[in-house]
Amino acid sequence: MLYSLKVAGPQTATSLGQRFHITAVAVRQMLGRLHEAGLVDFEDLRESVGRPKRFWHLTDAGNSQFPDNHAVLTTDILASVSAIFGNEGLERLISHREQATLDQYKIALESVETMEAKVEELAKIRSAEGYMATSERDADGNFILIENHCPICVAARSCQKLCRSELEIFQAALGPSVEVDRFEHILKGARRCAYKIKPIQRKALGRQ
Repeated sequence: MLYSLKVAGPQTATSLGQRFHITAVAVRQMLGRLHEAGLVDFEDLRESVGRPKRFWHLTDAGNSQFPDNHAVLTTDILASVSAIFGNEGLERLISHREQATLDQYKIALESVETMEAKVEELAKIRSAEGYMATSERDADGNFILIENHCPICVAARSCQKLCRSELEIFQAALGPSVEVDRFEHILKGARRCAYKIKPIQRKALGRQ
C-alpha cells in the first residue's frame, strides 16, 4: 500500500482497491491502520459536482520507510569534510562523485542503440541505486524519466550541491541529440523528481 502511494501519488480508497483487486472497504481498513501509525494522511478534495473525494498520501514518516542509503551518515561525512577541508574540499569531493557517476553511466549506455532504450536503461540503473525510477513517453513523443524516491534526500537537503548536477550528468550520458529538463523536483516540494528528455530536431543544412 505504501509502495503504491509512493509510486503513483495520492489516491482514493476506490482506486487503490481496483489496483489491488480488493474492496474499497478492505482498503479503508488498511489505510486506517496506516493512519494510526502516522504513515499516511488524507485530504478531501472536490473534483466536480458531488461529495468530496478522500485522497490518501504518504506522510514524512511514510516516506521514511523507503531506503535512504545511510543518509544520516552521509550528511555527517559531508559536514566533516567541509569542516576539515573547507568548501573547496567539499567541491572536489562532489565533483569526483559526479565524474565517477557519469563514467559509470556512459559505460552502461554506450552499447545501447536507441534513445528510448537508453532512457529505459538509465531508469533501471537509477532504480538499482534506490531512486525507484521509471521511464515513459508523453503525448509529444518526449521521453520522461521519473524518480519516485530520493535515497539521498536527507543529505541533499543539507547539501544541495549533491543533486545540482543531475541535469548535466543525464545530458552528458544521453548525448547531444536530446535536451534534458527537470520539471519536478523533490527539494522544491514535489513528491518526485521528473525529467523531460526532448529530442533535438536538427535542420539539414542546404548547399550555399
